[in-house]
Amino acid sequence: MQNLPYHTRAYHSRLSVKIYYNEVTMRLLLVEDDYKIAAAIKRGLSQESFAVDVEYDGESGFGAASTLPYDLIILDRMLPGLDGVEICRKLRDEKIHTPVLMLTAKSQIKERVEGLNAGADDYLPKPFSFEELLARIRALLRRPKETQSDILTVGDLSLNTTTFAVERQNKSIQLSNKEFALLEYLMRNEGRVLSKENIIEHVWDFESDILPNNVEVYMGYLRTKVDKPFKKPLLHTVRGFGYKIEP
Repeated sequence: MQNLPYHTRAYHSRLSVKIYYNEVTMRLLLVEDDYKIAAAIKRGLSQESFAVDVEYDGESGFGAASTLPYDLIILDRMLPGLDGVEICRKLRDEKIHTPVLMLTAKSQIKERVEGLNAGADDYLPKPFSFEELLARIRALLRRPKETQSDILTVGDLSLNTTTFAVERQNKSIQLSNKEFALLEYLMRNEGRVLSKENIIEHVWDFESDILPNNVEVYMGYLRTKVDKPFKKPLLHTVRGFGYKIEP
């Protein structure tokens, strides 16, 4: 089947999903360009009652991952075409939050951080034991299905919790650390009225000498940067109750 065009193989994969879905608990995608490693992983996982589809290059791997409903993706970092980091980043950009376990021969901290920042959920350096691979897969599958994206959006405002980039109408907004933390908390609670006490508890630590008036000051800072340069305000005061963010 590997010699068939991708869309033809995707069609056959959909058929196999229908055939096996009631018999197998979880369906996994393995993207690995080393045929021997791929065959060994597929054989071991199949013996553990997983259904495993295999792709051997980045383009086919991304096509399968973005088209079919997998429970988990095992993704090699170094691939022909798109590499694992690019695939992971593209999946997250398309709001596909399937758990990703990244495999790599590169075990340096910098390489691992790059993969995790691209959206990978876990990282396993080569060589590894099959028992550890299996344990990590099962740990990821136990996590809740729905996870929040690294990018929060409210109206035309976006905030990236990984890169700390904030943009509105494609214009970059520079925030201090505390302003960023305050905006993130508001955006994670879009539409909810948050009291000054709520904000202090979640944005400042217990040792901070912070008063309710300080919240007003920082909300003013945010309004100056997030609202005033634009036509429609996103930050709203609910008198007597607190603040909220919504379009």
